[in-house]
Amino acid sequence: MRNRAPAGLKAARRKIGALPFIAACAGAAFLALLILPLVSLMVRTSPRDLLHRLGSPIVAQALRLSLETSLASTAAVIVLGLPVVYLLAMREFPGKRVLEVLVDLPMVLPPTVAGAGLLLAFGRAGLVGKFLTPLGVTVPFTTLAVVLAQMFVAGPFLVNTVRAGFEEVDSKYLRAAATLRASPWYTFVRVILPLTVPSLVSGAAMTWARALGEFGATITFAGNLPGRTQTMPLAVYAALESDLDAAVALSIILLIVSFGLLLALRSVSLTLRR
Repeated sequence: MRNRAPAGLKAARRKIGALPFIAACAGAAFLALLILPLVSLMVRTSPRDLLHRLGSPIVAQALRLSLETSLASTAAVIVLGLPVVYLLAMREFPGKRVLEVLVDLPMVLPPTVAGAGLLLAFGRAGLVGKFLTPLGVTVPFTTLAVVLAQMFVAGPFLVNTVRAGFEEVDSKYLRAAATLRASPWYTFVRVILPLTVPSLVSGAAMTWARALGEFGATITFAGNLPGRTQTMPLAVYAALESDLDAAVALSIILLIVSFGLLLALRSVSLTLRR
């Protein structure tokens, strides 16, 4: 028995010693999966070609439209989504779990299904569109359709991120506000929001980045009309059919914009948390 225990202990130590190496290999493989496609894009073109493509009217239109629509959709999601965040984080009510699933559903729903649903909701004969058509309002294949598609797919990112911040607010501050007979609106604006600014910034960053890269729901619901609904992802898709070098250049431009956006907003979020 005395000889078996040390042998078993040595074997266990060897297994434990191998875990860091296995973890390092798995981590390296995962990082390679994330980095290699990006590196492949970067080595395919040159800075001169990027600048040349950036001066193209089609690229300039697509980039401008992407920035405008993603900013508009992010702002709309913040305004319309914060009440939902407050409801899910601060209240208990029948059907709350169903509402949570409905909020998360766009994250797992195929984008083309989302686009088809939006088309059936806001199209000429859709649930809402049939009431808008007599008023002369057309939503599909317009810039508004791009904004709505981005809101649909990106909204859950804001709700889930900011909700986590709301739930971390120390209850003592809420009790103090209740003791002072502060109204729910005053408590929300003067107590909860200031304490959750980092989460709000992080949620806005994730929402903006997701809206900037939205493709499937947009092309289904808004189409691919240059200067009107053709955002950068759609411009990349169109270029892939005829000019691979142009598609690569457009992809790198979108990659640089997205990377810079996330880096800047994450830096702001970290600064606010300190």
